Amino acid sequence: MLAHRCHHPRVQVVAFAIGLVAALVAVRALTTPPRRDASAQAALDRAVAAVDRELAADLELMTMFDQTKQAVVLENAAFEAEAAVLEREAPAAHAQALALYRRMPDAESAMERRGPANSLRDEDRAIVEAWEGDARALQRTLREAATARPEALWQRIVRRLAAR
Repeated sequence: MLAHRCHHPRVQVVAFAIGLVAALVAVRALTTPPRRDASAQAALDRAVAAVDRELAADLELMTMFDQTKQAVVLENAAFEAEAAVLEREAPAAHAQALALYRRMPDAESAMERRGPANSLRDEDRAIVEAWEGDARALQRTLREAATARPEALWQRIVRRLAAR
């Protein structure tokens, strides 16, 4: 037997109010970013600090290259060690870091190539300077990622769908 529908105005208002509250709760659950738990935040802080220190050392090596024109070998061990934490806790920063670290061999090769009188070709100078600028930008991104809240559920869903 079918359930009896009540047409009493008060019951309809209460039912509407319950439905509205349920919809608002669902919207809030989808749009409110969760708080990162303490252990995840500590891991992210350690990862960001390690990669930030590594980038600072690489930028110092780039400064030495600018002064001496002697090629340097850039460091990448901290990123390799912390990549999983960055990917899990700060996916956008991880993607930016991954792109930069993948271009590291190109920058190192550009520093090794020489023209007349130990000069650097314009194309090679552009590669080195672009890497250096992107490393500085990555440092800012990492520092912001350490203080940012995780993505809301709907943001994660949209990102995953866009990745397909």
